[in-house]
Amino acid sequence: MSDSGKRHRAVELEDIGTNSSDNQTFDSVVRAHLSRRALIKRALGVTASALLGSPFIGCGTAGSATEPGVKPEEPKELKLNFSAVPKSLTDTLIVPDGYTASLLFCLGDPMAVSVPAYRNDGSDSAASFTQRAGDHHDGMSFFGMGPSSAHDPQASARGLLVMNHEGSTTAYLHPSGPTVEKNVRLVEQEVIKELNVYGVSVIEVIRQGSQLSYKTDSPFNRRITTYTDMTISGPAAQTAYMVTAYSPDGTRTRGTLSNCANGHTPWGTYLTCEENWAGYFRRVTTVDNPNRTAKELASFARYGVSGNGRELWATAVATAPDDTSFARWNAMKTGITANGSDDFRNVANTYGWVVEIDPFVPTSTPKKRTALGRFAHEGAWLGPVVPGKPLVWYMGDDTRGDYIYKYVSTASWDPADANGGLAAGDKYLDHGKLYVAKFHADGTGTWLELRLGANGINAQNPAYAFADQADVLIQARLAADAAGATKMDRPEWGAVHPHNGEVYLSLTNNNSTVRTLDSTDAANPRFYNHPKEGTGTAQRGNPNGHIIRWAETNADPAATGFRWDIFLFGARSSADAVNENLSGLTDNNDFSSPDGLWFGRNGVLWIQTDDNAYANVTNSMLLATIPGRVGDGGKKAIANSDGMKTKMVETYAGKAPGETNLRRFLVGPKECEITGLAETPDGKTLFVNIQHPGEDTPPNLLDPASFGSHWPDGGSARPRSATIVITKNDGGTVGGSLL
Repeated sequence: MSDSGKRHRAVELEDIGTNSSDNQTFDSVVRAHLSRRALIKRALGVTASALLGSPFIGCGTAGSATEPGVKPEEPKELKLNFSAVPKSLTDTLIVPDGYTASLLFCLGDPMAVSVPAYRNDGSDSAASFTQRAGDHHDGMSFFGMGPSSAHDPQASARGLLVMNHEGSTTAYLHPSGPTVEKNVRLVEQEVIKELNVYGVSVIEVIRQGSQLSYKTDSPFNRRITTYTDMTISGPAAQTAYMVTAYSPDGTRTRGTLSNCANGHTPWGTYLTCEENWAGYFRRVTTVDNPNRTAKELASFARYGVSGNGRELWATAVATAPDDTSFARWNAMKTGITANGSDDFRNVANTYGWVVEIDPFVPTSTPKKRTALGRFAHEGAWLGPVVPGKPLVWYMGDDTRGDYIYKYVSTASWDPADANGGLAAGDKYLDHGKLYVAKFHADGTGTWLELRLGANGINAQNPAYAFADQADVLIQARLAADAAGATKMDRPEWGAVHPHNGEVYLSLTNNNSTVRTLDSTDAANPRFYNHPKEGTGTAQRGNPNGHIIRWAETNADPAATGFRWDIFLFGARSSADAVNENLSGLTDNNDFSSPDGLWFGRNGVLWIQTDDNAYANVTNSMLLATIPGRVGDGGKKAIANSDGMKTKMVETYAGKAPGETNLRRFLVGPKECEITGLAETPDGKTLFVNIQHPGEDTPPNLLDPASFGSHWPDGGSARPRSATIVITKNDGGTVGGSLL
């Protein structure tokens, strides 16, 4: 998740960064080198459609069909099969002409037949959200289902859609917003409702004809919330670091939180990733610091566990005296035991993990896989799956100045485990090696193993004395500091090319506080001012972001070396083509703040934005591109200037895609983030999440005219996050076709 989703909150840790190590940035490393709702299907003008109140618009011109009696050409190459949509500031969702979008699953929608329709006025009960759609829809995956209800990776007509619910717009969740007095939450049921809207949803979806819907009576439907019991698995399980009043033996914890991007496994399970979890815990440093060890304080500082907690959950009082639902958000040392079994002083250690969920077994207990390390997980993206070879997942730590990671399983892939469920996860996800990326001046990189006794990770480390491998994994950031990893700018979503295994990762944006002129480098080569249109407000640094990519040595995902370049630079089409708009973007494909990335099976790369820098010009968007390969471009020299001095930077840039290979496919409603993508295996249905429309405008709930958005219901309705379904009207594949 990027900046725009949080502008009403306190400043996020991801925007500040907690990396105070003296590790090299790219500057020092490479400085010398480099529906349930009707949809308008035909083209309508944006203004006309907005006046009609439709939540969607089709626009552009339809491609010409093959003439009758004319034999089509044999397929040659992948081509984008839509015309670019224009930028928009309207409170609608725009898709190309020839495409249809429809609503599938919105905040509050019932997931059981016994649950009433969502009233969307704040009056729906807290308990009902254990069987309703959560808020802030984010990363998701589609798991095809065969006639026997088992996982079938090729099935498209029926399947399980699993999605994250990253957060909550609390102003719209309660009748009059949250009830708070002097930083204390006063209404127990309000807090319970919020704790229930986070987490994950599993719904069964079916296709009938050209229509796709979800089943409210499916036995597979499930909500996983901050209350759900979780098993702690892997090297950190059953250690002293995980001991809490909830689990004195360190084997369990409750819930998952702040789930942003996601991943999946080749055995049909879902990986949800805990991102901005640290800010939810209460730890008043003036009171707690004197009671903690030097190692604990180093950990809290590196992960940002301090303050009152962003939603003040720890301040609520439970009706039942033995109910620790709210006390567990207090990470302070309040008990008298030596091991923490009478309080929640260690609770923060039980968050920040990749969590595995088996959607095909609704009674299964999710597992937090500690072998993959603890940090602000943006996602976990599976590399190429080859029998007899280890499995690999790539991960980003979404904080300015933090790192890119890779996990390599000890076990080699056995196709017999294809339906192994959580037992397969025990085999592949509990035993492996965790690496962090270091980028070199010659355009190559090295994966550094995070292991006790390797790469400076030991008890003699001056910043943190590592005791064992569990300590290394729990303090993965500190271990990466010790290893000398390369500081990166906001590593967000990644995506692995399905045909060549190359990895793409979005670096959403940066500001002049972190990305100064002097710190520009080959991988972060631009320092410029992008004044916000209509206001003249300066936005210095690299406010538009870019996408980096790499290729593993010998195309082996388990390799310890790689090559890299920068695939795309976000920019205005009107920006200086020599020093800012380095990818040659035009009015039909310019963008800012790339966030979500996702590859379709056909090789189309989808780019989602979560943008504040360009918000005065257009709402957030979805673009489609046909990428080339690492090294298909060349060197570029950039003259950066702060108005007083100039710094020349040489970088490596991918070949500019042009409008032929990069186009704007969708623009969302007001103040939303476009995030989360999945498709059916046949490529004919695309799922997209629209997160927190209207969140940037603090509403007066007595005056609907004050709402920042009314999407998707229109009128005077409160806005809702939602999953949409996009199909091509002729039944073809979405985004790109072989022509």
